[in-house]
Amino acid sequence: MPTFDIVSEAAIADGRATAAYFARTEEALRHTGKNPRVTCEVTADQFPTGAFELFAGVKDAAHLLEGMPVDVDAMPEGTLFDGGPVLRLAGNYLDFARYETPLLGFLSHASGVATAALEARVAAPDSRVLSFGTRHVHPAIGAMVERSALVGGMDGFSHIAAGELLDKEPGGTMPHSLLICFGRGNQEAAWRAFDEAVEEHVPRVALCDTYSDEKDEAIRAVEELGDRIDGIRLDTTGSRRGDLRHIVREVRWELDARELPQTDILLSGGLTPTELRALRDVADGFGVGGYVANADPVDFALDIVEVDGEPAAKRGKLSGAKEVYRTETGGHHIGLRGRDGPGGAESLLEPLIRDGELVREFSIDDATERAAVEAEAVGFRAEE
Repeated sequence: MPTFDIVSEAAIADGRATAAYFARTEEALRHTGKNPRVTCEVTADQFPTGAFELFAGVKDAAHLLEGMPVDVDAMPEGTLFDGGPVLRLAGNYLDFARYETPLLGFLSHASGVATAALEARVAAPDSRVLSFGTRHVHPAIGAMVERSALVGGMDGFSHIAAGELLDKEPGGTMPHSLLICFGRGNQEAAWRAFDEAVEEHVPRVALCDTYSDEKDEAIRAVEELGDRIDGIRLDTTGSRRGDLRHIVREVRWELDARELPQTDILLSGGLTPTELRALRDVADGFGVGGYVANADPVDFALDIVEVDGEPAAKRGKLSGAKEVYRTETGGHHIGLRGRDGPGGAESLLEPLIRDGELVREFSIDDATERAAVEAEAVGFRAEE
């Protein structure tokens, strides 16, 4: 038995990371000699709703289907959608049936995280916003969380192994445990040890709320590190927080009153987009954890919409293969494939796989840029 409860990459690739009823379906179809050519679509809503979500997880979905005798079209990663198909898959059903479960998992979870990250990003567009939330999730999906956070526009993340996989440098300075190891009253020793020990490229950001109030520890940290300090972080728990906006303004006032160097103030600790909007004019940056990492997956489903070229769908789903368009006003239009779309509209489904061959490359930076452009186009923001 494996040490950790982690489904292996091999199990995903060979189709064992699936629901048992797909294996039963394969048995029934083979028993009767049936293997129709079908077109399937991945959707969350059939018609546009006006509530946009950010599409992510495309790279993993593509590598899952690569090499199968199928054709796949999908929206580019970083596209905002509010209805209609985000991915269309055509092929003989038995060639891909058992891969529905991991396909939806790759897309659903990453899109949920990316959407929450974009909500945080647009809530504080001029601030530094970092992903701090991988401690809330199973370690096996840490890289997915951090990649999706970057697609949503966050400026960085803290997970070391994710950084290795994504070829990105993780960030992070000190936890409360460092201060506690030095003991009450010895905060200066902890800040000094950090400054002396870590590499020069690591920002000197002092955590300033472990034993005494934020104002006291901020003053002491700046006095101790002087010009070497890059910032202070306030991570006060909700039960002790009070008026965080007032606390930040008070800290700045007290540093100025003592003619101490003004330094960046980074806030963390259970922050949501609502709080980012309320604090973005007094703080320089934010660490957002649970709001992004704990985001609900998007409720995608995969449904057959054509069988052997004929429209077919279960009740509540729309028959026939479709196209999705971004209209000139920033909305979505859904229409049947092969028919004219709205004038001036842009088709959003693009080739991803042709007869098993991957025909698209993936770039986190490109997806991030696309998400920012899309957010501006549709007026995206988090719900209050």
